[in-house]
Amino acid sequence: MPDNGRFLSRVIGIALAFVLLLLFFGNFPEFSWDRLTSDSSRQHAEPRIVEARGNLAQDELSTIELFENSRDSVVFITTRQHVRDVWTRNIFSVPSGTGSGFIWDDQGHIITNFHVIKGASEATVRLADGRDYKAALVGASPAHDIAVLKIGIGFQRPAPVPLGTSHDLKVGQKVFAIGNPFGLDWTLTTGIVSALDRSLPGEGSRVIDNLIQTDAAINPGNSGGPLLDSAGRLIGINTAIYSPSGASAGIGFAVPVDTVNRVVPQLISRGKYIRPALGITVDGKFNDRLTSMLDVNGVVILGVSRGSAAETAGLKGAVISPNGDIMPKDIIIAIDDKPITSVDKLLAQLDEYRVGDTINLMILRDEQVVELAVTLQPGE
Repeated sequence: MPDNGRFLSRVIGIALAFVLLLLFFGNFPEFSWDRLTSDSSRQHAEPRIVEARGNLAQDELSTIELFENSRDSVVFITTRQHVRDVWTRNIFSVPSGTGSGFIWDDQGHIITNFHVIKGASEATVRLADGRDYKAALVGASPAHDIAVLKIGIGFQRPAPVPLGTSHDLKVGQKVFAIGNPFGLDWTLTTGIVSALDRSLPGEGSRVIDNLIQTDAAINPGNSGGPLLDSAGRLIGINTAIYSPSGASAGIGFAVPVDTVNRVVPQLISRGKYIRPALGITVDGKFNDRLTSMLDVNGVVILGVSRGSAAETAGLKGAVISPNGDIMPKDIIIAIDDKPITSVDKLLAQLDEYRVGDTINLMILRDEQVVELAVTLQPGE
């Protein structure tokens, strides 16, 4: 019985609480659209007065002018790939990607990244005025992630992007990126030069050196677009981002314009880039182990090609001792007073010159420093 009494008390308590809730909410008027929108409740209303804005700030005016002057020189690139149906053997063209580019000269040459057009069977270039053109591949340098396309644009040629320099860039100066991130055409983002002389892995085992780092938002689709300084001059090609999520994380990279201006003319005239070379044999992984054993910083010359610039200058390659050990003769430690600490640094430094230039090599030979002048030859 005591249990039944407690149960009955709980039931009565719940019932009373329910009745009180009904009484409480029952005192509120029923919500009605008719009541809110009845004619008697309407009031006369006018649009609010717009506050005068005043003049745009000078930096805003400068940015607007930069974009308006540069927009027509930027292009939207779409690529397609030819695939064959395994059953019918018919060939179809399917979309493969999008990217950005910019007008290089009055002959219709377009500059973009190599990875934008890599593996594509065809590419279409869209100008800012909406005109579409089929593009032809003129040349590419995977080692620099640069490609040159060409379109026939008749007499209505957009102006080329004004050319700047990158060797005198300073960390902290303003930069502007124009491109087509995620297919959103002609998007402007701004930022600063965050760092200089960065390196990233490129095609194969090569490293792309001397990259500009920026916090201007660079996203997929920006690749190949121009990075501009505050004067609207080209200072780099937006080429990569560092992002675990695949979207902008404030760390973007651009190929410096000094590299572009050295590589592109060769791609236009030859279809490929001819690297300046010494005519020596080196090996990156082996060099790291060998220099560590020798406790030196530099690049061990493993071999010298016959008739090469290196042989003419008197460079000596390593020899193998009777017991199979490699005995270095010459170790490159500097080029024109710039330290060389690895094979990648050697190749990057040589890439700053042209075939036919004479450089000053600092060599470690028999524990003595020797200086030799070498005239660079065409590489592979």
